[in-house]
Amino acid sequence: MNRKQKIMLTRILVSAALLIVLNFVPAAGVLRFILYMVPYFVVGYDILWKALKGILHRQVFDECFLMAVATVGAIALALYEQSGDYTEAIAVMLFYQIGEWFQSYAVGRSRRNISDLMDIRPDYANIEKDGKLTKVDPDEVAPGSVIVVQPGEKVPIDGTVVEGRSTLNTAALTGESLPREAGPGDEVISGCINQNGVLKIQTTKEFGESTVSKILDLVENASSRKSKSEDFISKFARIYTPAVCFAALALAVLPPLVRMAFMGLSPDWGSWIYRALTFLVISCPCALVISIPLSFFAGIGGASRAGVLVKGSNYLETLSQTRTVVFDKTGTLTQGVFEVNGIHHSELENEKLLEYAALAESASSHPISKSLQRAYGREIDRSRVSDIQEISGNGVLAKVDGVSVAAGNDKLMDHLGIPFIPCHSVGTIIHMAIDGKYAGHIVISDVVKPHAKEAVRALKAAGVRKTVMLTGDAKKVADAVAGELGIDEVYSELLPAGKVEKVEALLQGKPEKEKLAFVGDGINDAPVLGRADIGIAMGAMGSDAAIEAADIVLMDDDPLKISKAIKISRKCLSIVYQNIVFAIGIKLLCLVLGALGLASMWLAIFADVGVMVLAVLNAIRALFVKKL
Repeated sequence: MNRKQKIMLTRILVSAALLIVLNFVPAAGVLRFILYMVPYFVVGYDILWKALKGILHRQVFDECFLMAVATVGAIALALYEQSGDYTEAIAVMLFYQIGEWFQSYAVGRSRRNISDLMDIRPDYANIEKDGKLTKVDPDEVAPGSVIVVQPGEKVPIDGTVVEGRSTLNTAALTGESLPREAGPGDEVISGCINQNGVLKIQTTKEFGESTVSKILDLVENASSRKSKSEDFISKFARIYTPAVCFAALALAVLPPLVRMAFMGLSPDWGSWIYRALTFLVISCPCALVISIPLSFFAGIGGASRAGVLVKGSNYLETLSQTRTVVFDKTGTLTQGVFEVNGIHHSELENEKLLEYAALAESASSHPISKSLQRAYGREIDRSRVSDIQEISGNGVLAKVDGVSVAAGNDKLMDHLGIPFIPCHSVGTIIHMAIDGKYAGHIVISDVVKPHAKEAVRALKAAGVRKTVMLTGDAKKVADAVAGELGIDEVYSELLPAGKVEKVEALLQGKPEKEKLAFVGDGINDAPVLGRADIGIAMGAMGSDAAIEAADIVLMDDDPLKISKAIKISRKCLSIVYQNIVFAIGIKLLCLVLGALGLASMWLAIFADVGVMVLAVLNAIRALFVKKL
């Protein structure tokens, strides 16, 4: 509990104790009134003050005003009837404050769960100067600086490891408990916790642009983007509260006047005023006003704990209606890392052919060249390579150890007049010629992510009707990946503008109430992410532009999290609708009973606080998403 909650709990306990003691004190008249006003003001002075401020600022109709009118009215009624029974007014205020304390505790717990999870803001960065470590503010570290992260410390800024090896705890970012290995050349993102070795990291971004800053910004601003359900509740409360106030006034005045004017009976003002005050207590829309935003807040918190950052409750609501999911291929369903998957028809030993290819391609920074060098697995000795000639769009000619080597595609072989053996495998084919003779070919292809196939299956199980893949790759490669993963539709050889056009066509072709989500990671995906009903970006390796344009960010780039995000959103919306139906239903029933004189003020406050407590407890369920 925080300090404010402790003070409120103390006030509640003191007021309750005084109320119990006063039942045994034989006081009457003015003394009894003064004694009973002590526990009333102890527990309710803040409600009375808020109601007064609301009246002064012409913002009258809220729950504080309703509680003030109801309890002050009950006290005035007791004075008018000279009954000396002030217990009911104090009890009403007491139970209302118990309900307020309970919801404050529940909201605080939800916030703590999220803040504990997102407790990733680094307090400092270590800079090495003259052999000593100096702690500086992360904001002061310029891109390109080398920082030192010791065991147990948080990585403060995104960067690349230049020295040291360690394992990183990424649970706060991705929701995954499995540590990640990090060594020289590996990219690391801020917010991870270094578990053992000392790491020297060259920063690649400013602190304000680092992953940790963006995550914190997303979480802090998520509550500002309200869903349609929250807007409905706000509008409902603005209309509902004055309506019930005027209804209570009518209930207090009209029946007595009718009894006098048309029925010749006693007006019985006391009875009808009591009914009107009970009606006001029952009418407090606390359960709705508190539990609906809390449900969304808890849903966003639960998603964050699972490594899914949702930028606002409006996106959570849209995600729950998703029936079409469109994927980019490279970096989303595949790892975006090209690997050597086969060597065919080689006239040499496979290792020797790979060595020739890696050395010939050693001057290129192209991903294909990098994949050949990785597959070779040894340090490249550039002194062995000479006469490098790159033929744009075809391949490379070079001399390796004095031997003429040609590495490239079909066009290069045709250009050199060397007969080659076509390859039927899917991927990029590097044909090799040694001293003018065909020596075989190497197959290089992108690697499908481990959970990609399972992710598509999970989406179907979650109620997604159609999965689509858009890619700039060749049709043969795209069809092979889509077939392997079970994608319903595939569109290949698309430029970024072509992807937007396809998404536009898919949006026009779907039912109006169903939503379309696009999942991507690259800079060229940003326009499509913005155009889709809901944009989902890969956060760990995704581009800044994609993350900025997206509505939802997957912190560990695992496509399996998409179905989990949809399930979380549907659970959250289910809880919201349950609370709306439950709170309004019980409220209407109690209002009718109160108007008919069948509900006392005691029953009214029990019903109001009870409904609020149950609704808040139900809302908290949105935090628990592990088993989804």
